[in-house]
Amino acid sequence: MLVDAPNNSSISRSRGGHTEEANKSFLKKEATRTGEHHNSSSSTDPVTTFSSEDNDSDEEELSLQNADCNFAKGRWVADSKRPLYSGFGCKQWLSVMWACRLTQRTDFSFEGYRWQPKNCKMKKFNRFSFLRRMRNKTIAFVGDSLGRQQFQSMMCMVSGGEHIIYVEDAAREYGLVKPRGAKRPDGWVYRFTKTNTTILYYWSASLSDLVPINSTDKASDVAMHLDRPPAFLRRYLHRFDVLVLNTGHHWNRGKFEGNRWVMHVNGKPNENKEFEDIRNAKNFTVHTFVRWLDSQLTSHPRLKAFFRTISPRHYRNGDWNTGGTCNNTIPLTYGSEVLQDGSNDKVVESAVRGTKVKLLDITAISELRDEAHMSGYSIRPTQSVNDCLHWCLPGIPDTWNEILIAQI
Repeated sequence: MLVDAPNNSSISRSRGGHTEEANKSFLKKEATRTGEHHNSSSSTDPVTTFSSEDNDSDEEELSLQNADCNFAKGRWVADSKRPLYSGFGCKQWLSVMWACRLTQRTDFSFEGYRWQPKNCKMKKFNRFSFLRRMRNKTIAFVGDSLGRQQFQSMMCMVSGGEHIIYVEDAAREYGLVKPRGAKRPDGWVYRFTKTNTTILYYWSASLSDLVPINSTDKASDVAMHLDRPPAFLRRYLHRFDVLVLNTGHHWNRGKFEGNRWVMHVNGKPNENKEFEDIRNAKNFTVHTFVRWLDSQLTSHPRLKAFFRTISPRHYRNGDWNTGGTCNNTIPLTYGSEVLQDGSNDKVVESAVRGTKVKLLDITAISELRDEAHMSGYSIRPTQSVNDCLHWCLPGIPDTWNEILIAQI
């Protein structure tokens, strides 16, 4: 039987401070405005000027040097050059519900820190260099709303939080068109045309295949195939160069009932009583999914696949619906260092062990940053409801992406 590890942390609590070929030259020249982006803001928004003289060879060398590095071991350090982009300026990609700069929040000290791995070299992120490295490549984020946060963080990082005019919407290539009556599509796909770099997000909170039991009934239960990856991944995996996966926070009775998910295994309703404990169902799905993905990597040799560990919640004195809060605004109150070698997400860690799927371990380093959540701040505050799950952007997901980039 597979069960989740106890929700305890072995983080060191040492105290921290509060306090395509024709376009190759574009990154070294000023971009000229040739048209408007499909989702452009007002004409007064700044237009990105691309200019960089950095050489990429040192970054490639660093990637080789860091092949066996444990990026999750290290400490948070103050950095006056943070954040990597503006929470005001990245409105082209950043959802207002996660843009803390647009809320009533007045303390933004959480933005002024970067992660420093203990025995690894991690070069400062340079968006121009990154786009060159990702020329003709596709980066895919597949997971829940925390995965969507990481996707939006990446879009803001790559654009520098500035208005970009040479990005096209490529969602139709992946069948991601908003269904009639839906609040949003199942994902977003954007392509930086100068380097043909595609960045996408697909919503799959459970990483299992979801199929309505009765497709003609909008209120139908949904077959949740625990042993079958989402159809989207089975169809488009061959197009990806980097894949970042996550799951975790939808594996609870409330989400199952709200989404009308009915567990299926081997194409029929589940009969395994062990899965009555949803943690066991989740662990079975994660391990099954990783085995499937690992089996695919041989026929997709260019694909680098990462499974991100779970992003921690920081509710105190209750949960999201019972008055739980995360009101601390002082960075690193509980320490600044992670000294352990293993991950706090034992399920994902054990699932990828011995496979070609890489671990993107962000759990312990994020556990130290309880002050960086949305908390009770929003554009339209909801009385007595705190969001201690999602993060302010810019914020902690930027660090997840820096660690990801260091490994690709």
